[in-house]
Amino acid sequence: MISPDDLFAQSSSQKRRRGVILSSQGWQRLQAAEQLSAARDNGGNHYTLEQLSDRTGISTKTLTKVRRRLTPIDSPTLVIYFQAFGLSLEEDDFIRQEPDQNTGQAVLTGLLQAPLKGQLPLDSPFYLYRPPAEKLFLREIFQPGALIRIRASRQFGKTSLIAKGLSQGQEYGYRTAVVSLQLADSQVLGSLNQFLQWLCVMVSRSLGLPHRLDEFWHPLFGSNYSCTDYFESYLLSTSESPLLLVLDEVNVLFSHQDLATDFFGMLRAWYEHARHSTGTSEIWQRLRLVIVYSTEVFLPLNIHQSPFNVGLVIELPAFTQEQVEELAIRYGLKPPEDYAQKLINIVGGNPYLTQLALFHLSQKLVNLDQLLANITTPENIFHSHLRQQLGYLEQHPHLKAAMEQVVISPQGIELHPSKAFKLQGVGLIRFHNQFAIPSCHLYQKYFSQVLK
Repeated sequence: MISPDDLFAQSSSQKRRRGVILSSQGWQRLQAAEQLSAARDNGGNHYTLEQLSDRTGISTKTLTKVRRRLTPIDSPTLVIYFQAFGLSLEEDDFIRQEPDQNTGQAVLTGLLQAPLKGQLPLDSPFYLYRPPAEKLFLREIFQPGALIRIRASRQFGKTSLIAKGLSQGQEYGYRTAVVSLQLADSQVLGSLNQFLQWLCVMVSRSLGLPHRLDEFWHPLFGSNYSCTDYFESYLLSTSESPLLLVLDEVNVLFSHQDLATDFFGMLRAWYEHARHSTGTSEIWQRLRLVIVYSTEVFLPLNIHQSPFNVGLVIELPAFTQEQVEELAIRYGLKPPEDYAQKLINIVGGNPYLTQLALFHLSQKLVNLDQLLANITTPENIFHSHLRQQLGYLEQHPHLKAAMEQVVISPQGIELHPSKAFKLQGVGLIRFHNQFAIPSCHLYQKYFSQVLK
């Protein structure tokens, strides 16, 4: 542990020629402590800079420098900041830097060695909060019998948001399980009985429990009843701790209408069990169910049997220009407003594409003018992503034909809802005045060339 006196002596001996910047480890420790404190002492609301200043005695201007991790600050300041949240500053929590750095490039060298992809580490400095999504999600998981629906296009940050909820739940002693329906193969999806048994086994494994299908499965009563009994009499009754269950990629079921109708009807029944004053409602209130999907629901579900019109829905939008500007600052790019404006025009706020571009720009591997150059060649930084999107269209010829119509229609085009929702689900289109248009200039240019 490093004391304020030790660090003050070090900084004084250097005549303030050097400063320190939070390392990745230090940032993650500090943000985790802040989140836990906010949940306990601030009603679950993130601390404002003014509140942090009151708590630490550090000015808001200095706090901003600490949190942006671009400008070196006096080392005793970090000690005070950490101590305000019950932490001791360790050697690995900071990096010594010259104070005259014009950008954060030297800082990032030790923090990010490759473009970000998939789930971001908890409290990553490159994670952007998109209010009110995080606040709503973290608050709702503490509601008995909660049902939360998270919808966003592919690679829009759903997994990173879920990770925060899981971490928060685990802090409070929740049992957690995540089941991605993408893991269900064609055999599993071949019948409702097979699928529900697979689900029960997957959740049991996630909780470290042996499956007991032989004991709780009653063929005479039907698959939905057996699955419900398995959860009620076994998974939820094993412990009084709430179970936070995340069902990811449930849109996989949208193309299996009969299975989906029965399954989603069962989920709605679970939600109703927790709400009604019955003998089992207390048990079902232990379940906090999170349903994650990437497309609009186009199944003809009965309004009273659908889980998609109850509970809390959270939609993750694309980044705004202000949010991209904030990310540009974190990547050490100046002037950040210029990068933000141009990137919004190119990738339309797509979170993954924005992070990919900012990484390459910060490493000086490419400049803004080169992002749209040679767009169909392997040298383009978006090539792998674009080929993946093209591969998806080639697997679904009816969607490929629809995308062809979108890119040749300057004012947009009306599409059949099922096609529109699927294209929107993978992020290829957005809607303007109810007409489908490419979601960004990158897609417009690329697909105009490859779908001729």
